[in-house]
Amino acid sequence: MSDYQENFFSRGPSALARLTFFSLVAIAIMIADHRFRALAFVRLGVSVVLTPVEQTLMLPGKLVQRMSLYFSDQDRLVAANSALKVQVMELAAGHQQAQLIRAEGKYFELLSDANKRFGDRGVVAEIIRDARNPFVRKVIIDKGSSHGLQAGLAVIDGTGVVGQLTAVGILTSEVTLTTEKDQAVPVMALRSGLRAIAVGSGRDGMIDIPFIPVGADIQTGDALVTSGIDGTYPAGLAVALVMSVDRNPAFQFARISARPVSGTDQQRFVKVLTQQELKDYPRPDVQPDDRNAGRERAAPKRREIR
Repeated sequence: MSDYQENFFSRGPSALARLTFFSLVAIAIMIADHRFRALAFVRLGVSVVLTPVEQTLMLPGKLVQRMSLYFSDQDRLVAANSALKVQVMELAAGHQQAQLIRAEGKYFELLSDANKRFGDRGVVAEIIRDARNPFVRKVIIDKGSSHGLQAGLAVIDGTGVVGQLTAVGILTSEVTLTTEKDQAVPVMALRSGLRAIAVGSGRDGMIDIPFIPVGADIQTGDALVTSGIDGTYPAGLAVALVMSVDRNPAFQFARISARPVSGTDQQRFVKVLTQQELKDYPRPDVQPDDRNAGRERAAPKRREIR
């Protein structure tokens, strides 16, 4: 056996010695880097190498964060969109109500301006429905005898004459329009002063002016207003505009058609002129005795049979 035998495990410095050595080296490096920035280049190279690795390791966390932000933002946007839709519907309803109120305000101004003589009197009523019969030109208003109305009163709107009360209930009344067949209104042509009777034609919402001689001074475009001679319609209210005048020499009277200035299909409110407003207008001064005497004179005498 050889005298020289190589050790299987080489033996170096002890663990404590190595710890002390490396600790002193680390302290020296830190002092040198702190005082003289000796490792700035090394630090820069290490950061260049480690930055892609760091970003790659942080990528899953960023993706999870972005997905959570996406879903939370989506929920928040959906809630905000729903709230905005509700707000838009509320604003749209308010806007429509405001438009309706403005339109009604303008109409009431027109109703007052067109009839200043009756500004403090009369009954304003709302048209609630048309007559059940589509061939009859009548409307129903929401005022009746409980509001002081009675049959025969004139009904107007902001532009002119609408018609006349023909049936009065407790809470509602029926208004027969001027375009209804055989509904008559005494009128006068503003331009020439010609007096006539406007009678509803019952067709196409037009008014006829019958019994006008062919040579009478009336022409297309003439404005017809109430003459006030009947004691029902005050004088000066617009009734119709003459649309056509047919003068045929073969006939004694001209054929005249007029279009009413008022339209119940375009308005919601009308005004009923009460007797309080009409009391100042002239009426036929006929005493009851005179009427009876007239009837007796007009009635034929009966022969006595013996």
